[in-house]
Amino acid sequence: MTDTASDGPIETDTAPYRLDEQIGFKLRLANQKHLEIFARRMPEVTPTQFAVLSKLRDLESLSQNHLGRLVGMDAATTKGVVDRLRVKGLVISRPSSTDMRRLDISLTEAGLAFAGQAISTAQEISAETSTNLTARELSRLLSLLDKL
Repeated sequence: MTDTASDGPIETDTAPYRLDEQIGFKLRLANQKHLEIFARRMPEVTPTQFAVLSKLRDLESLSQNHLGRLVGMDAATTKGVVDRLRVKGLVISRPSSTDMRRLDISLTEAGLAFAGQAISTAQEISAETSTNLTARELSRLLSLLDKL
C-alpha cells in the first residue's frame, strides 16, 4: 500500500506476507510429503482407508457414523471409503442389532490380516515422514498439532 501524497510506502506495524512462512502452506507441504511416502509404501489403500482399517482393528465393530467421526470424516466420505473397502473385501457392513437405521462396520478376516500387516508399514511411513526430526522435535510437533 502506498501513500498518494508521497512516493514511498506507508509504514505499518505488520510484517509483509510471505507465503512460504505461513502455517497452512507449511502444513500442506508436509502433508504432500507424507502422502507421497504413503502412496509409495502402501499403494493398496489410501490414508483414509487405512485410518478406517486401523480404527476397526482397535475397536472391532462400529456404526458407520461413529467410525467416520472417530477418523475425522463426514458421513458422505465415510460411506464412500467403506464402500471401496467392502469392494476390496476388507470390511463388511451389517444392520445394527440395536438400531435398524444404522450400519455396523467390521473387518473381514482379510481386512484383519491386511490391517495387521499395514500397521508396521504405517509406522515406517511415519518414521520416514519425520526422518529430519529428533525424537524430542517429533514429540513437540505432535503435541503442537494436537493443540490445533
